[in-house]
Amino acid sequence: MKKMKILLGTSILAIAGFFMVAADHIDAPAVQGGTSDITDYYAFQAQDTDNVVFVANVQGLLSPTASAQAAFDENVLVEFNIDTNDDNVEDLVIQAIPRDGKMYFFGPVAPTQTGLNSTIQTGATQTVVDITAYGSSASIATNSNGIKTFAGPRDDPFFMDFARYGEIIGGTATSFNSPGTDTFAGTNVMSIVVEVPKSMVGGSGTINTWVESKSK
Repeated sequence: MKKMKILLGTSILAIAGFFMVAADHIDAPAVQGGTSDITDYYAFQAQDTDNVVFVANVQGLLSPTASAQAAFDENVLVEFNIDTNDDNVEDLVIQAIPRDGKMYFFGPVAPTQTGLNSTIQTGATQTVVDITAYGSSASIATNSNGIKTFAGPRDDPFFMDFARYGEIIGGTATSFNSPGTDTFAGTNVMSIVVEVPKSMVGGSGTINTWVESKSK
């Protein structure tokens, strides 16, 4: 699970490129490299400053060859959780689940249950997008509420110089090089992206947000 806090209010409009990220490419052996393995979670203000974007990446360290064969697992639900009153309990969720070459998004909507278990909110606002094939132009869907969605393979955007990090931890170096070596260069992830109007997730103030993958 990746968790962060993000400010939605108008004061943020003066901060160019507002961006938050939580990353973890090395998980427990039971999920590492699997279809439910979350590598990154990003939340940031969209180019349209009335919107906010949530991005969950799964199945990290895919080679180009593996990316061509990779697919979202129809038994895995990816759930974006949004806490609007700072009690660390989700008040809204956006759910994403693949079926037959499409990614179905439900929400934002108040969940019928909170915590580790989830019920897919099929009665909520729905957005459906074709899953983009590796090497193809991005397929983006927009629904009548202004929600935009994407799902498919993408170059891993997270930059980390793990070799240099090991040297720092080992005491043979004191700082990172600039720019250093991108350990993840040439690898891909399966990405799920949803852009929603801020008015649908709180409108102003601060929200807590985190993402989970849940297997049937």
